[in-house]
Amino acid sequence: MSPPGRPKGEYRSAQHAGTPMSTPAKPQPRNPLHGLTLEAMLTELVAHFGWADLGTRIQIKSFNVDASIASSLKFLRKTPWAREKVESLYLFMRREQARAQRDAPVAAPFGSWASPITADLIVGESIRLGQLGVLGTDIFWSEGRPQEQGRNVLVWRDADGRMTDLTPAPLNVRSRVHEYGGGAYTVGRKAGFFVNDADQQIWRIRGGEPPHALTDAPGMRHADIEIDAKHKRLISVREDHTGSGEAVTTLVASSLANGTQQVLVSGHDFFSTPRVSPDGKQLAWLSWDHPNMPWDGTTLWLADVHADGSLSETRAVAGGIDESIFQPSWSPRGELHFVSDRTGWWNLYRLRGGEVQPLHPMAAEFGQPQWAFAMSTYGFDARGHLVCTLVQQGRASLAVIDADTDRFEPLGTSFCAINELQVGDGFAVFLGATETTPEAVIRLDLATGAHQVLRSSTRSSVDPAFVSTAEAISFATEHGLTAHAFFYPPVNARFHGPDGARPPLIVISHGGPTGSAHAAFKLGYQYWTSRGFAIVDVNYGGSSGHGRAYRERLNGQWGVVDVDDAVNAARFLIARGDVDAERVLIRGASAGGYTTLSALTFRSFFKAGASHYGIGDLEALVRDTHKFESRYLDKLVGPYPARQALYRERSPVHHTERLSSPMILLQGAEDKAVPPAQAEAMFEAVKAKGLPVAHLLFEGEQHGFRRAATIKRALEAELYFYGRVFGFTPADAIEPVVIENLPAASA
Repeated sequence: MSPPGRPKGEYRSAQHAGTPMSTPAKPQPRNPLHGLTLEAMLTELVAHFGWADLGTRIQIKSFNVDASIASSLKFLRKTPWAREKVESLYLFMRREQARAQRDAPVAAPFGSWASPITADLIVGESIRLGQLGVLGTDIFWSEGRPQEQGRNVLVWRDADGRMTDLTPAPLNVRSRVHEYGGGAYTVGRKAGFFVNDADQQIWRIRGGEPPHALTDAPGMRHADIEIDAKHKRLISVREDHTGSGEAVTTLVASSLANGTQQVLVSGHDFFSTPRVSPDGKQLAWLSWDHPNMPWDGTTLWLADVHADGSLSETRAVAGGIDESIFQPSWSPRGELHFVSDRTGWWNLYRLRGGEVQPLHPMAAEFGQPQWAFAMSTYGFDARGHLVCTLVQQGRASLAVIDADTDRFEPLGTSFCAINELQVGDGFAVFLGATETTPEAVIRLDLATGAHQVLRSSTRSSVDPAFVSTAEAISFATEHGLTAHAFFYPPVNARFHGPDGARPPLIVISHGGPTGSAHAAFKLGYQYWTSRGFAIVDVNYGGSSGHGRAYRERLNGQWGVVDVDDAVNAARFLIARGDVDAERVLIRGASAGGYTTLSALTFRSFFKAGASHYGIGDLEALVRDTHKFESRYLDKLVGPYPARQALYRERSPVHHTERLSSPMILLQGAEDKAVPPAQAEAMFEAVKAKGLPVAHLLFEGEQHGFRRAATIKRALEAELYFYGRVFGFTPADAIEPVVIENLPAASA
């Protein structure tokens, strides 16, 4: 029954009566059911849940048997417990509706969306993971820390899971051989060894004593260290910069007793991957010569090692100027294995009885472009089987190959990007990433298939509601060919674009150019997609991961094929209705920066762009770059100076009259691969043309930004630049960027 004077079925807040005038009544919370009739509540509940679901939720069978408002009201008015359930469910429904309305995305201009993925989160919570190593059950890796000015630290994880930094500050584990380095450390039973960035010497780590320099060879750089325990020495690549001409590369032995060095192998422009057989009686290595890059053609050598450490019976066993060999390695039984692309695909081989034997040939890439030393895509388990990673259609996977029976067993994992694979006692360890999780050091149990994350590249976690996942696309390009890319739509749980609008598109051209795009989660990409940009990451002709013929599409065509494929990827998405044709941007770093500058100069398709330490003058690059890449352009463009006219024809800096789009240039002041003069020349030319242009030079940075402050400033400056050019205001508070030929932003 209702209180006296209270209409039947109506819910009101009761008022206290009889309160003395001297003590004012304390205000009571408003009843959330105030003014609602039982009939109104029931009608809303039925409309929201339906009779069957409603009956299940409040456990009243009669709602399913005799489903009508009138009969249900009669039952509820005489059944207090049922009425309380209806009231409770109604309140729950209204709370959920209010939350949904509060959390519903709102319309806002693309680019202006507020995002939890900030530049501070990216640089403050992220590290760079590098070379992996295994010794028994212990695992090692190098860790680049932007928060420590980009310092690289050697980290040890023991069998009990304890992690220890082995190289205290200011030591920096980094080789500069070939400028890109790699292979900066190795570990043995009694000691570990690493290259220190400041002096490029080999240092020793041993229990109970601080790290100290083993070698003392000023002007020499070292990389790709191999322990030759039988002869009590290290074998490594050495790059000699003491002369006035091009650096001289050799393989050298460094005594473990006193660090004195002896040249073992010389006579070629480049060497890599010295590997000693398990019995210490043979040494394998790779060499190549100008104008080849290691993915064009290398030679695999084998020599006998005598008791005094000298070499004899040196012979070439595979490779040549048109065959790329990758990662020679010895099996536990002492058989030499390697990767070769002699069939058009980087596949596995072994040397047995003087004969080269293929191991499970297939149209997949078991190798990678050797941009750095000590890269690894396979290893051996306790049975002598190969645990390997392979790439098909831009996605990596794992497998085990029994070389004796040719049994190929895929290892099912969720990882689509796998690098630095090492194999230990019953486990594999690698750098792995999925479409939704960032790169991490992963330990995979080979018996159970279970994996464990040992160290993630970021401590931050991103709400999946703000994560864009890659869609693999293939599209028609010039000459009737097909190219490939990964597309990321904008995603943000709190925002959507204005009705009928399409998002701007950022076309990304990867570096190299002999490199590749992959589908793995990248926090830097999510920075853009969570703010309302779409991204297409293009594996243009010339990219790795699709076979040698695809890599060679770029030969003689750099600045043409890559630009064609970038344009055609965007056209494909425009035609599909995914993006706004009037707001297509292009960005890239290093070689990708050249593609960016070429696209902005030689095509009128893109509306703006960002070049991160990109190449604007091909001639200047040839004259001023380091040894490793000094003849790279012979294949990509043509021999220099014989094709000087073509170099000028393909150099954006000489054709700024054709520019029609704004650009921002971001450059490291100490870059040896692409010297700062390149960005400066491009900036001055664009400025003189009268187009909006910005130029940021970062002191202390080289080829690739490593410092937290630089990474943050570069990201935010690029966003600010796009906002000024396209007329949106970023949600982030960003320090303004000076943009020439564009009025300053109003306060």
